[in-house]
Amino acid sequence: MSYQIAQLNIARFIKPADHPDNADFVNSLDRVNAVAEEQAGFVWRFTGSGNDALDVQAFEDPNVAVNMSVWTDLGSLANFVYRNEDHISIMRRRREWFSKVEFRLVLWWVREGHTPTLDEAKRRLAWLKENGPSESAFTFRHPFPSPSGQNPDPILDECA
Repeated sequence: MSYQIAQLNIARFIKPADHPDNADFVNSLDRVNAVAEEQAGFVWRFTGSGNDALDVQAFEDPNVAVNMSVWTDLGSLANFVYRNEDHISIMRRRREWFSKVEFRLVLWWVREGHTPTLDEAKRRLAWLKENGPSESAFTFRHPFPSPSGQNPDPILDECA
């Protein structure tokens, strides 16, 4: 059986998403999402009624935005997150738009072809917060091999 890596990343806007101060971030979403979809290893990403998920209120706080996707392996995801200039250029400015969130990212393995739900992702994030990194929910800094025994890519040592 083959596995792929799922990720949920959350961020809390300082001001509501539609505030003019967030325009640079919001206006970059289509471009950065298109770049992600072109990356080697990209499988799927969660969207709301448009081409992003800004209209989805996954948490009680309406200023929390979600990003969820599936990739073939940890290395492909890490390459996009830590080495893709389009993504990096936006993330360098994240403090302009987002407040600090302690537990903002969770990774977990899914069977190939499985599309994770927001509820599943939220449970994984809660598990990580309550129990720390494990086979069930982990981070780039503390990756776990897939259930098929696939080891995390060596590139993660450089990214963590």
